[in-house]
Amino acid sequence: MRRLLIPLLVILIGAVTLWQRQPGSAPPAPGPVGAPAGIEAPSNLPAEARDTLELIARGGPFPYRKDGSVFGNREGQLPDAARGYYHEYTVPTPGSPDRGARRIVTGGTPPVVWYYTDDHYRSFRPITPVEKPAP
Repeated sequence: MRRLLIPLLVILIGAVTLWQRQPGSAPPAPGPVGAPAGIEAPSNLPAEARDTLELIARGGPFPYRKDGSVFGNREGQLPDAARGYYHEYTVPTPGSPDRGARRIVTGGTPPVVWYYTDDHYRSFRPITPVEKPAP
């Protein structure tokens, strides 16, 4: 039994290492990851959410340490995707002593989908960017 344990551990460690290196499993490189130029946030979002979307479009700087971190979708509320696909950003809540419950979650690098939650991941609604009027 002991003879099998070491080779099994080596195989397991190798498999975990390879799994972690699969495309889409690593966080993206830092830099701007925002919405394409020419679109803006819909007006039905709180002003703070629109401000957060602008920060995402500029690539920061973000006010919270966890902004831009990988969102695991453990609640299963969003479509299934590879680890590292979703990232979360805090939407400040006026009067809250902490980060509050509001977030924007983006999918893709650069983002191709955006979601808003105001109840700390219990529900999401898609954010559909609207075209900016021509100057």
